[in-house]
Amino acid sequence: MNIFQSIAAALSPAGLLWTLLIIGVATFLHELAHYALARWQGVAVRSFSVGMGPVLLRRHWRGTEWRLSLLPIGGYVEIDGMAPEEGPGGEYRQPTRGFAALPTWGKVAILLAGPLMNLVLAIGLMTATFTAQGIPAPDRARIEAVLPNSRAQALGLRAGDVITAIGGRDLPDTYTANGGPHAGWESVRDTLVTAGRKTLTVERGGQTRQLSFDWQPRVNGVQQRLGIQYGPDVQPASVPVALGTSLRTTAEAMPQVLRAFGGLFAKFFTLNLSQDQNVSGPIGTAEIVSRAAALSPWALVQVATLLNLSLAFFNLIPIPGLDGGRILLVLVGALRGRPLTLAQEQAINVAGFAFVMLLTVFVVVRDVSRFF
Repeated sequence: MNIFQSIAAALSPAGLLWTLLIIGVATFLHELAHYALARWQGVAVRSFSVGMGPVLLRRHWRGTEWRLSLLPIGGYVEIDGMAPEEGPGGEYRQPTRGFAALPTWGKVAILLAGPLMNLVLAIGLMTATFTAQGIPAPDRARIEAVLPNSRAQALGLRAGDVITAIGGRDLPDTYTANGGPHAGWESVRDTLVTAGRKTLTVERGGQTRQLSFDWQPRVNGVQQRLGIQYGPDVQPASVPVALGTSLRTTAEAMPQVLRAFGGLFAKFFTLNLSQDQNVSGPIGTAEIVSRAAALSPWALVQVATLLNLSLAFFNLIPIPGLDGGRILLVLVGALRGRPLTLAQEQAINVAGFAFVMLLTVFVVVRDVSRFF
């Protein structure tokens, strides 16, 4: 099997379509937010493209040329006054109208609108998920299935039982094991690593009971299993509670996402092609979406949530060419009391664009290299 067959086997047609749809909607709303904030401040928008590359369809409406482009990856808006303007002699000069004529707060508002739209979309999707499916409780382990002829079945455990304590101690919200933090419900597994008398406090139908048993992790060299499949307990949530949990989850996710991007940059500068679970390229993303599409619609919603969070945080990184980099240049100009010269700004943006393109190529190469 060659590399192309390997990649095709890892993806599904439905997964590819869902990937394009999720990324397309996230990008469209991102650019729409830029467009809306520009028009709200009276700045013209010359064009709005869904997709990149050659234009397939175009239509003029409300002073903007709306385009559908060939490549379904991203999109863009051309806001008046952001690019250099041509002078009478054909030379290019610093723009003086539109975006360039706005006060600092107006420029920052336009640039910040895109990432904030993705952030709001992620929080909205997260809130919808928590409202519909409930909020996972990290300190409660719900038994999802009991394997037949297992120790758990002999003890009387049933699917739907909730383990709330082990050895008389409540399950923690989080704990550290094997070099990293884990949710408290995962501590059930590590409790069975050691031998001895075990006591599980179990809730069933509103009543609490305790099950005690002697446990040996290995018998005659064979690893023993309790025989349960379990996960976090899920508590019903109203919309306000779900929204509060979504905001808190987003705040907690921010440093994790930034660390993941930091790790990616470190691997980029050292040309380290080793894989990790934190950052995926286009093929890895399509694989994740393919698996989610095979599970449930809510799994797709969770993937869309993560993609929007990643898009929001990545665009806020102060790299020239990204929204965060443009915001940085606007703020530098405000602190200097005058904007950067056209030559300075073009040099910085070209360098930033080149860096982003090289980073993109690196991510794609790293993504494909695991199939060799």
